[in-house]
Formats: sequence, C-alpha cells, structure tokens
Amino acid sequence: MSKKISVIGAGSVGAAIANDLMIQGLASEIVLIDVNEEKAFGEALDIYQGATFGSPAIVRAGDYTDAQGSDVVIITSGLPRKAGQSRLDLAQANVEVIKQITPHIVAAAPDAIYIIVSNPVDVLTYVFTKISGLPENQIIGSGTILDTSRLQAALAQRFQISPRNVHAHVYGEHGDTSFVPWSLAHIANNHIDDYKAHAPHGDEIRWDKDYAEVEDFVQTSGAQVIKAKGATFFAVAVSVCHIVKCIFNGAGTALTVSTMMHGEYGVDDVCLSVLTMVDNTGVRGKITNDLTAEEVERLRLSADKLKSIIAQLDI
Repeated sequence: MSKKISVIGAGSVGAAIANDLMIQGLASEIVLIDVNEEKAFGEALDIYQGATFGSPAIVRAGDYTDAQGSDVVIITSGLPRKAGQSRLDLAQANVEVIKQITPHIVAAAPDAIYIIVSNPVDVLTYVFTKISGLPENQIIGSGTILDTSRLQAALAQRFQISPRNVHAHVYGEHGDTSFVPWSLAHIANNHIDDYKAHAPHGDEIRWDKDYAEVEDFVQTSGAQVIKAKGATFFAVAVSVCHIVKCIFNGAGTALTVSTMMHGEYGVDDVCLSVLTMVDNTGVRGKITNDLTAEEVERLRLSADKLKSIIAQLDI
C-alpha cells in the first residue's frame, strides 16, 4: 500500500529523516517542505537521485498544499541546539516557528499522524496539541525514544548482550530531568540487578547498581555529539523512522514518546514520555506500569520543570 510522508524542515535533521525514509522503503512519496525552498529542492533532489539503490519512491520538494493526503507529517523546523545550550533555552523561538507552521499544515493534512521532532520537543508537542485542534491520538512527540535507545545501547555494552534483550526505558522530559525507572529494567527476563548472577558470563559483567552513572551518560550523550560535530541528526533520524514503522505496522508497539498526560501518575496538562502504545491510529494509549514512589516523584518533578517553562511562554 502506498504511503505519503511530508517532512517539514529541510535542515540536517529533516534531510536525514527523509533520506532514511527512502532507504528503508517506508514511503512511496516523500515531500520536503521548508521556508528555504531552494534548500528543500536541493535536499529532495539529492535524496531522490539515490532512489535507484533503494525502494522506489518519489522524493520532491513542495509547499504546504503538497502535504495533502499525507499519512504522516514529521515536523523538524526550528533553530538547532548549540553547544552549551539546553533544549529548553530554545523554547520561545521555536514556539513561534510552530505557531507559524501549524495552521497551514493542519489545513492541508488534517487526517495525518503528526510526529513532532523539533526541540524542546515536549514543549512543542504541548503547544502543537493545544493550537492544532487535532485529536490527541494523532500527535506524537519523539520524546525520549532516542534517550531510550542510548540507554539500551549503553546497557547492552555493559552486559555483553544484544540491545534487543535490554528492556529499560527513559521517562520524563527529553532533557535534564529525564530518568530511568530502574524498578522496570530487565535484561533477558531478569531484573537488571539480578542478571549478572544468572548470566553464563557473569564474572565479566561490570555492574554494581550504577544507576547515576548510566543516567548521566544518557543525559549528556546529545551534548557530547553536539560539542564534537556541531549537531545531532543520524540517530535522531533512525529513531523517528522507527516511530513511522511502528505506525505503519499497526500491531501496537510500546515506545517512550511524548504525549499529553491526563492524570497518569498524578501528572496532568503537560506532554512528556512514558511507555505509550503506538499503532496505525497514532497513540492507542499509555501503559501505566507500577512505579516506585521515588520514580513517581521524579516524573512529577520532570513535569513541573516543563510546566514552569510553558508558563513563561507566549502560546
């Protein structure tokens, strides 16, 4: 079945996403839309000229009206985060960008599932949810899906096992107050703190409940990449394409994406990440696993930080 995806923003992240969508064969038509029309044209042409080696797909530049009929719209527009700058420092500038984009793209593609990628992603997902008029199930912020991937990769290295056997996730904001609910973390059906004792190579595993060390690595990974190369886009693109695959798959996949909270864990009227079921309807609902009292408190602190930022914004 043919699928159409529109990507708003032809910067490094948007272009990398469009390229990965083509390589992975996730769409039969990809439309790149950017205020810099020449940049969008150049990126689309560059990607399309590699289509011979991937799945057949039309890749083209366009304007908002060309998004009509999109199954998925991915929003990456906005100023990128600079070295030493937090995601939340970007808030008001990128809120203005979202406010500009939203009425035009929603008018063109009211039935699409929207993936918000621009930072600060939780704030912008909240703003988009409030101003778009779309049903909430159609709105997904990329949230901590990349943080979760970084966590699983780091733990896989420590435990010398495939990341596919690591079931641990990052909750909260995509930023400094994110955290890992370690009570839910499992390696190959063993709680993370028990796996070393049961593994055939347990004497080679270095693990002594190093929670803070691992969380610090996850929280600072993005900043390390930005400091070293100026921007993050490859891993972001792969993670967003994974969300698209889970939407098109339709079976239902548990992902840590950012969506509006409605009282879960005592958190309301803010977008942040908890395990959420994603399928071909968009957001099916949240998976409300039992958290410890400390974990609930950390989630609420993350929510409070986001709310304090939102309260200062002109939405």
